[in-house]
Amino acid sequence: MSSAETALRPRLSVYIATSLDGYIATTDGNLDWLDEAVDPAEDYGWEPFIEGIDALAMGRGTYDYIAYLDPLPFGTRPVFVFTHRPPADRPDVTFWSRTPQEAVDAWSEAGLRHVYVDGGRLISDFLAADLVDDLTITIAPVLLGGGLPLFHRIPGPRPLRRTAVQSWPSGVLQVRYET
Repeated sequence: MSSAETALRPRLSVYIATSLDGYIATTDGNLDWLDEAVDPAEDYGWEPFIEGIDALAMGRGTYDYIAYLDPLPFGTRPVFVFTHRPPADRPDVTFWSRTPQEAVDAWSEAGLRHVYVDGGRLISDFLAADLVDDLTITIAPVLLGGGLPLFHRIPGPRPLRRTAVQSWPSGVLQVRYET
């Protein structure tokens, strides 16, 4: 048995916002609609969530949306960007082309305990590999009518167990599930 097989697998969590009709961004990847749909005075639990995270995994589209930020807003947590397109080097980001299982094996070997998975396509890839442990979906009270979907095609039904539901006066609804 390799050391990756004997190491504990990190918990993989999704924490993402979507429009009521299931889009995480407009067709051109813009998220301005989200700032307009939520109330900045409401606490949707981001800070407690990110405090428990050891590393972040995101797709290239998600990374490209925040790549101009310097530094990235994740403190010293390692960031892993899944991509097949050659990126510009950045010292605080690991760019790689791995399967979800290969990534989990590497994170296990590195001793990571909790990884945040972000980006619609990447989330769907990890769900398809049956590696996501929990999802927190924040639903904004807006219909976009089109855009980049939260979920992409995954095999078969994936039953989830609802663990919490919370709503706010702005109309935002947050649902937590375990797989």
